[in-house]
Amino acid sequence: MNFLIGAFKPACNISITFTDGKTRKQVPIKKENGRTVMVPLFQSQENIAGKISIEPLQGKKIEHNGVKVELLGQIEMYFDRGNFYDFTSLVRELDIPGDIYERKTYPFEFSTVEMPYETYNGVNVRLRYVLKVTVSRNYGGSIVEYQDFMVHNYSPPPPINNSIKMEVGIEDCLHIEFEYNNSKYHLKDVIIGKIYFLLVRIKIKNMDLEIRRRESTGSGANTHVETETLAKFELMDGAPVRGESIPIRLFLSPYELTPTHRNINNKFSVKYYLNLVLVDEEDRRYFKQQEITIYRLQDS
Repeated sequence: MNFLIGAFKPACNISITFTDGKTRKQVPIKKENGRTVMVPLFQSQENIAGKISIEPLQGKKIEHNGVKVELLGQIEMYFDRGNFYDFTSLVRELDIPGDIYERKTYPFEFSTVEMPYETYNGVNVRLRYVLKVTVSRNYGGSIVEYQDFMVHNYSPPPPINNSIKMEVGIEDCLHIEFEYNNSKYHLKDVIIGKIYFLLVRIKIKNMDLEIRRRESTGSGANTHVETETLAKFELMDGAPVRGESIPIRLFLSPYELTPTHRNINNKFSVKYYLNLVLVDEEDRRYFKQQEITIYRLQDS
């Protein structure tokens, strides 16, 4: 039995370290098994360099057909049998066929890597960046090791950031105007606005402002849409009167938002909406939805 257990152990240990791993910012990422680990954070056009160490288990040697490291940008569609779609694939050959008898270390570097999309982990889709080390072998199968890392890309403040003004109306019963200071917000921004009651002839019980994220994956008949309510902010409890106004001040930093993603590699999109919900005393719901853009400002 002990022999059988040992037969399934890898013939070597592979470790991947980054050159600036001790000084680079580390951020949490959730793995497939639900466990959270800390990984280094990069942005597009940075150099990704380090070293890979391969150490055979005691008393063993590794016969191989070559060693390589790949930098992969992948999109995984959970409903598509977990298939990965590579949108970035860079390869560095580290060793020619031969034998490894003792610990061997290989430096590697990928210069000014184009990483156009942010890391994203959603309901039906995941976008990730990973280093993949492969020790190719004829017998016993190739030995593979992975190292995830995170990518954040930053945007400058938009030169034009129009306010939002909209109306909610039910003929001869209700007329509300609401406005928000901007239509584009960074991840630590504050939504500031105001709601005006111009006509109120129904008994409103309460009013909430929601932030909703809509994730769309696939295309055509195979499109999958998931909507999550990330924040629910009570604006009013009780009946308003004509001429009354209610201020809005909603901080975004407590919520787990990501930047807006539009048609990423023709695979998925992530959009955000402000949803104004009114409930009357008969529990009828009235709502108005407005799309907003979320972006990542440096240090946000």
